[in-house]
Amino acid sequence: MAELASVVAVLAWKLAIDALNRMRQADYDIDIGQPYFDFVCEFTVFLAQLADRIAYRDLTAEQRAEFTTALAKNLARQIEENFDTLLSGMVPGAPAHHVLDLFNRRGADYAEFDFTAQGPDFGFKRCFAACLRAGLPEKDKLWVVDQVMEIEVPEALKALEKTLAGLFHPEANESRRRRDGAAMGE
Repeated sequence: MAELASVVAVLAWKLAIDALNRMRQADYDIDIGQPYFDFVCEFTVFLAQLADRIAYRDLTAEQRAEFTTALAKNLARQIEENFDTLLSGMVPGAPAHHVLDLFNRRGADYAEFDFTAQGPDFGFKRCFAACLRAGLPEKDKLWVVDQVMEIEVPEALKALEKTLAGLFHPEANESRRRRDGAAMGE
């Protein structure tokens, strides 16, 4: 589970950076420094909460607990390693502590929302969008909810679901590869 969580933490980082870049290209002002840090932390924590919900559906309770704990720790390490030089003035360990604290707080915030086979419900996505909205300048606050709910969450969820399906059910991927290979060879 720790190894799987490590893969998901790297994916969450990548997806957060991709979303950040898309939003910056769409003229959202997310500057290097604290706004960048806050955005990436919020996004990776959201993805970790989604991964936990997917783990609930696909793993035993013991596996899920091990996976989610390892995921939170891996995200904290990922943030620490990548923001340690970006945010001068932060003491070593502060970025990791921030992510773990945020993970625990958001777990409570998102607990009241549902996650179905179609993904997070409207409230789950809206809560996430509101969390991101809080860190943006006034000029961007009006449109961020739509951007996040309609573009960023579906993009990230698609990649997360695909990766977790491959990690949690590797036999299904192998079976699919054999079917696809057989179909191509016919």
